[in-house]
Amino acid sequence: MSSSSEQDQRDQSAERFLRLVQGKRRGTLKVYLGLAAGVGKTYRMLQEAQDLHQHGVDVLLGYIETHGRAGTVGQLIGLPLLPRKQLFYKGRALEEMDVEGIVQRRPQVVVVDELAHSNVPGSRHEKRWQDVAFLVSQGISVITALNVQHLESLHDQVLKITGTDVTERVPDQLLKQADEVVNVDLTVGELRTRLEEGKIYDPAKVPTALLNFFQAENLLQLRRLAVREVAQLLSRQVETDAGGAWPVTPQRRNDDRLLACINANDQAAKEIIRKTSRLADRFGAAAWYVLYVQTTPEAADRINLATQRRLLGNLQLATELGAQILRVKSDDIVGAIRQVAAEKNATLLVCGITREKSLWEQLSRRGVTQDLLRAVARTDQDLDVYLVTY
Repeated sequence: MSSSSEQDQRDQSAERFLRLVQGKRRGTLKVYLGLAAGVGKTYRMLQEAQDLHQHGVDVLLGYIETHGRAGTVGQLIGLPLLPRKQLFYKGRALEEMDVEGIVQRRPQVVVVDELAHSNVPGSRHEKRWQDVAFLVSQGISVITALNVQHLESLHDQVLKITGTDVTERVPDQLLKQADEVVNVDLTVGELRTRLEEGKIYDPAKVPTALLNFFQAENLLQLRRLAVREVAQLLSRQVETDAGGAWPVTPQRRNDDRLLACINANDQAAKEIIRKTSRLADRFGAAAWYVLYVQTTPEAADRINLATQRRLLGNLQLATELGAQILRVKSDDIVGAIRQVAAEKNATLLVCGITREKSLWEQLSRRGVTQDLLRAVARTDQDLDVYLVTY
């Protein structure tokens, strides 16, 4: 593609985003999504900032991380950059984005890098994505960037693909609320070449990165995740703009209601919640719920504090991913699940089951999930069950 054609496309992108900015009272959110570090998200954001600036838009760089890359640094020229705010933590002076300074300055558009970043304790918000959501609520439009492995609902998949436990994560709801999501794509070969040339990390870190996170197969699967994520978001946006319904797979209806059943098992609950969130998106479900049945041994005065804290954290995770929380007290767990499923007209139950030697061994022994499967098999209710192994 010629440079002239690329510039025309960028001009059209800048003009489209400008129309969005001018047409809304709340701020507009645009997210550049990539498969990994080094694909060019920050460079693309700065290119767009330059284009908007040339169109007369009041653009401010709220937080940019160039990592010393020459091409990225060159894109800073001529753009106003807000000084970072200095915070002291454990005797050290650290820098963060100056959220208050941005609100006071009130630009039309602010560029904010590294959306998944965790702020220094003492900041206005714990996470940078919360800063961005706040700025948008204040009527300031934001252009930001994110790697696909930082999406909350994909955490378990990313862990299986890469073996890396990504600790900084962004709730999917923020991405769903974005006005535009752009996939910054790069082939696996191109990305690994950039890494080998020292354009992503310090040369000393390159061999380790190539053998771990940046293995070709890892990057290929992450690329597929990124493409799929943007495609789903775009399909939803097109359907919404056209006044239609979210397209669903032919096997299921868009009036599906998913019910995720969790207990106090921390890791199992997380996997069930994230999997149900993905299923709800895929099916275009009318609603999805997370049900916690509290038995007598799990009463507030009996359950240990650490378990209780993790349970509350999981319920908060479910809320961030868009679920409605249901809590029921009962020692008849199967009966309680069936009752709630009937009340909510649930069409799909999502439950957890441990990884054993064989599925038959699991289904033939007694346990809550096994009893629930037997109960559902005997009922006339139109209800399917999806098992999440952990």
